[in-house]
Amino acid sequence: MTLAAFAATGATPRPSGETLEQQTKRIITGIDAQLSDVSLATQGAWELVWLALSEANANMAYIARSTNGSNEFAVVARGTDADLTDILEDLDVGTVVPFPESGSPKPITVSKGAMNAFQRVVKARSIASPSPNATLAQALSVALKAAPASPQPTVYLTGHSLGGCIATMLAPYLQAQTWPKQPKFAVITYAAPTAGTQSFVDYFNSVPWVLDERQNNAYDLVPHAWADLDITAGWYPSPGPQATDEVKLLIGTISKRTKGNVYVQPGTLYPMNTSYTSLAKNLVNKTTQDFLGQVAFQHANSTYLNLVGAPDVPSPPVVTDVSPTFGAAGDTVTINGKDFTKDSMVDFGHFACTERPTIDPSGLKITAKVPNGTGVVHVRVTNTLGTSPAAAMGQFAYGGPAPVVVSAVSPTSGKVGTPVTISGSGFANGATVHFKDKASDSVTFVSTGQLTATAPGQLDVQQTVNIAVTVGKATSPTSPDDEFTYTGR
Repeated sequence: MTLAAFAATGATPRPSGETLEQQTKRIITGIDAQLSDVSLATQGAWELVWLALSEANANMAYIARSTNGSNEFAVVARGTDADLTDILEDLDVGTVVPFPESGSPKPITVSKGAMNAFQRVVKARSIASPSPNATLAQALSVALKAAPASPQPTVYLTGHSLGGCIATMLAPYLQAQTWPKQPKFAVITYAAPTAGTQSFVDYFNSVPWVLDERQNNAYDLVPHAWADLDITAGWYPSPGPQATDEVKLLIGTISKRTKGNVYVQPGTLYPMNTSYTSLAKNLVNKTTQDFLGQVAFQHANSTYLNLVGAPDVPSPPVVTDVSPTFGAAGDTVTINGKDFTKDSMVDFGHFACTERPTIDPSGLKITAKVPNGTGVVHVRVTNTLGTSPAAAMGQFAYGGPAPVVVSAVSPTSGKVGTPVTISGSGFANGATVHFKDKASDSVTFVSTGQLTATAPGQLDVQQTVNIAVTVGKATSPTSPDDEFTYTGR
């Protein structure tokens, strides 16, 4: 799973833009550093052999070999970089196509989307060292030729999410090739959606793998696509969150994308977290945001690493907030967060800082000069491990006013009339506060980062609602951080 998690390294280009070669080199640097890290489950006993990004950064795969004398190789696939909804909608599962590259003597079929992803991976050529200008199969052939004859080489196919789906197709494809030294093949996938129909599964299961494991978090929605996605509409058990009507409609709509095609998961299932003891405890309210947030948590690399008992891999940077939150080009801004490194680069929206930022030795703060730009933008930090996600408190407004954001509420539950302290940024005297669609009739301005408001009455006083603050024409975006649960009148 650790090798699979490395595939997420540098998964997106910088917001200000990178060429495919620049991104590839950054990913190689990041994966090299992780492969040599003795504190991880891989124990520094692997080295990179080959890596390639497909056009438009759609897919990535790499090959690593062991350096401890075990004569093992890992072929690791990364799926498309996307959010949860995009992952489920990414593959064209309404059409099935032949998969002759599998080596099966009988016709077998897979989804058109899975086939497209597979072909992007096998056709991609490395544009940087090691193994420049080689395809995956070419690079693996060279590596096997140079490998010792004893012990017999073993090639592991692995990947997380769509990477796992692709790995199940790469496995029979590589098994069917002729190699300078014939290796054994093993397949271990994590959170993989299905690639094919029963014909694909029948052939996959007939191949003599030395190891065949499908490791799935029992409460991860993604592996249920596309075999039995509908059952996830009944999730989650106590303490929740339960699916809302909106979530059920979304799952039902996505399920219909199969257009009647029946998909089946290959291999041997090894379920984890069957008692639902691993969960994001702050995402349990019956809201669409909490449900999708919990799904994302259950699917995350970090959750799977924890479930298999492996240390988490080094994290990309995280931006928590910026100060000030508005101003002009040339101003100095302090960026707070964590995991900032000496090689960190800063972007304001699609514009890169033209002056090198100052990174505090603690890794918790960066000082940067604002580049040219317009509007309200997210401030993002990128290093060899990746780019910080967009953060509501990490926005900067050119020319002002400050973005209005709610970052926390306290208490998070109570009855009608409960005084609630609202924290965030961009608040001003005269701000209005809505609990769902009901305005609070008692709002007190404390500071630009704090308000108090009493919870207004609702028709349903046993529900969870979002609290939104409006200043002028600007209203805070909703998130799980602004939820308040009514417990009665």
